[in-house]
Amino acid sequence: MRLVLQLVARLLLIVALCLGAATIWATFDAYRSVDRATAASAQRVAQALQGLYWHELLLRSSRMREHLVPVPEWRTLETMKLISPGVCVEFQPATAFEKPLCGQSQGIGRTPPRWFAAIVPIFLGSHAEAVRPVSPRAAAAGTVVATPDQAASISLAWEYILNVIDVALLMAAAIALLASLAIAHTLAPAQAIVLALQRMARGQYRTRLPRFRSMELAMIGGAVGALGGRLEEATEQRAALTRRLIEIRDDERRALARELHDEFGQNLSAILAFANTIEMASTQQKDGGTAQDARMISQATHHLMASLRDALKRLRNPLPEELGLEASLVNLVDSWRSQSATQPTIQLDLKGDLTDISGPAATTAYRVAQECLTNALRHGAAREISLHVERCAGEDDALLIRVEDDGGGDAARVARSAGFGLTGIRERVTAAGGSLSILPARRGLSVAATIPLAA
Repeated sequence: MRLVLQLVARLLLIVALCLGAATIWATFDAYRSVDRATAASAQRVAQALQGLYWHELLLRSSRMREHLVPVPEWRTLETMKLISPGVCVEFQPATAFEKPLCGQSQGIGRTPPRWFAAIVPIFLGSHAEAVRPVSPRAAAAGTVVATPDQAASISLAWEYILNVIDVALLMAAAIALLASLAIAHTLAPAQAIVLALQRMARGQYRTRLPRFRSMELAMIGGAVGALGGRLEEATEQRAALTRRLIEIRDDERRALARELHDEFGQNLSAILAFANTIEMASTQQKDGGTAQDARMISQATHHLMASLRDALKRLRNPLPEELGLEASLVNLVDSWRSQSATQPTIQLDLKGDLTDISGPAATTAYRVAQECLTNALRHGAAREISLHVERCAGEDDALLIRVEDDGGGDAARVARSAGFGLTGIRERVTAAGGSLSILPARRGLSVAATIPLAA
């Protein structure tokens, strides 16, 4: 999952949690606001009755104080204005048949769902009535008792919650949108870093990154640039070392070829001469057994000399240094074709201008083609082999060598092989700054090498 989506998802989760907390707080505050409205209503009505009590006491001093209040004058419209909606107020001690004076409760709030009306009293409890004395200095003046309407309080709480949730949802959506845009903008440079790493994986180590405003991304960009520089230096050192090793190995191959030619070649020639002499002498003496043994020695010597010539051909300097790449490849294919009529069909496909390709690039291309053809002919059951050599001109001037066969084989196993031949051509291609791939073909294997051509 992308980092931007992860951060946005976490942000939405945080917003949802905050929205849930705001809803719970709004429910609690709205429900308890009824208690505050009840206490305020009781206090206002008590203060109004206190003024009425002292007024009646002064005007009608002969009357018993306990009969001063309630009087019809206190149940007035002015007193109704002092009572909050959904709250009922009564005077104690009340007279017979006296009903509480209630504020407006019809149409208050929105009708809540049943689950809300059932859950809120369970978790938040019921409302308490508010009791206030009419006059703190005259206990006989009576008290005012305010009682909230449970249904009206729940309706008011539900309406308050809906209003709060509407605002909270709008704010949450705005915060989520703006924060998502900010996160996406902040993490946008990460794509440039990923592309730089991908180019480094393809061998383009010197990759310039833009300057990042974020300190953390700037540190990552600097680390990527430094890593690319070190990788390029290490690759150049490894390529130089590999080229030197290849030069040393080629020198050793040439020295070994000279030793084989001078020592083994002369000795085999001498053995062949001795065998021919013995055969001729035995034939004249009519010694058939000795003559037969001499002929067998001659045949074995001829076989060894043929193997020696083949080994010397592989050990000596490759033909590109003498004939050029194109002619040497044609000679290589013709030599394989002429060895036996039972060999598989070898198709040679040359494209592009190969005349000016020389030096290490030509030698590497010839060795790759030689080794791939050898492996396909000796280690596979191929009936058809194709050698494709193409020069890709343009800015990326490179030489493409591809050998395909229909002899089956496991590409993954061959790619993991540590044989000397495959290891040698891989080292040569790497030293030349190219790449080697071994992939399955339609009915066999495909070995492809790309060798850059220096300007």
